[in-house]
Amino acid sequence: MISAQDLIEKITSAATCDDCIVVVRDKTQANLRWAGSTLTTNGVIQERSVTVIAFVAVDGGMASGGVSRTDVSLSDVPKLLEEAIAAAKASGPADDYAPLATNVSIGDWSGAHVPTGPEVFSTFAPALGDMFSRSVADKIELFGYSEHTNETTWVGSKGGLRLRKDSPVGRVEMTGKSHDRSRSTWAGVETRDFKDVSVANIDAQIRQRLTWQGTKVDLPAGRYDTILPSGSVADLFTYMMWVSTARDAHEGQSVFSKKGGGTRIGEKLSNVSLQFFSDPDFKQLPASNFVATAVSSPFSSVFDNGQPIKRVDWLKDGVLQSLVQTRASAKLTNLDFTPIGENLVMSVDGASGTLEDLVKKVDNGLLLTTFWYIRMVDPNSLLLTGLTRDGVYHVKGGEVVGATNNFRWNDSPVSALSRIAHAGASEWTQPREWAGDMSNMAVPPLVIKDFNMSTVSPGS
Repeated sequence: MISAQDLIEKITSAATCDDCIVVVRDKTQANLRWAGSTLTTNGVIQERSVTVIAFVAVDGGMASGGVSRTDVSLSDVPKLLEEAIAAAKASGPADDYAPLATNVSIGDWSGAHVPTGPEVFSTFAPALGDMFSRSVADKIELFGYSEHTNETTWVGSKGGLRLRKDSPVGRVEMTGKSHDRSRSTWAGVETRDFKDVSVANIDAQIRQRLTWQGTKVDLPAGRYDTILPSGSVADLFTYMMWVSTARDAHEGQSVFSKKGGGTRIGEKLSNVSLQFFSDPDFKQLPASNFVATAVSSPFSSVFDNGQPIKRVDWLKDGVLQSLVQTRASAKLTNLDFTPIGENLVMSVDGASGTLEDLVKKVDNGLLLTTFWYIRMVDPNSLLLTGLTRDGVYHVKGGEVVGATNNFRWNDSPVSALSRIAHAGASEWTQPREWAGDMSNMAVPPLVIKDFNMSTVSPGS
């Protein structure tokens, strides 16, 4: 297979349009899957995606058009360019136009993609096997999978962009069931290389929660002081970021729209001194420092490829500081260009401790395992709905006293920001609903006052 770099050179040198950007992503992934405490499958996949974006001057401005393929040979290049140029001409002047970056080089352009493989599980797999043996002896069934992905992205252009980034990441998702599958719980872990994954910790967490489910406490729907593990916090605030574009807010179409016009930037949203930011230099979650996108959307623009990404404070000391911007929307809203980064970090000043420490601070409330099936109800307030899953626990006097029923909930992450009762230390965590979509989040577990459990759910 032709190298990504050579393919980009061939396409850009053959392009007859005003400019041409090529985005190539090479991805390898190793995975393990198991069911009933038995390994069922393992494998390695390799794939490539190629996007050719043509930029053509037309009456009224500059047009862009793109074509994507999963397998491209040199013989495909003329046809790809022809289709991309035709798409650009058909689209008309782009409303996200901004001058294209030229002659920018970042990363090891000439280096080959470094594939992952089954060797990444060399210490994890034996520990997993030991966990299987113990679970079978105790009549616990384990289901789940682990995967490790390395994706290399190259962005090259006729105008001299030569950009490269590598994104290695892995995760474990584990469901444990016991007592003839009448009890169920879940644990998830993010990792870079599986060297830091503690199977013993996963085992202990699953066993503790299955034990708690031995005592049942039926509770009605209502508002509860609710302890959200960091993964549930990640699920909520990932959704918040997905509706945080400045243009939508400026046009009165989001929870961040200001009554009477404009945005809510400058408004205090949290009752605590909360920081929420993206930073490519954050040591625990390093991320790309340049824009690389194959398509334009409210969150990114193909015209912004190669633009630098720096730290952006979304909330600072609980005050809304920024919303997601392309350069075109920044000009429209008269705000700074603030591209969304590849990581999100939340912390509460002075907060420390673990999820277990938060339990001790709650006199009467709920401890969740995960959210599930999160959907939008009202964009104006960012009211979301969803279900709890794999264990909801009743907390009394700072202790878990048993498991209760699942709930359907209705609440808003923006509203929840103003009802933070306690927070723990931030930690790299895995959202469950958005696992695989958002891998770089460090957030704390939180206690949210009066979280709205709207109805009892029969689901388990």
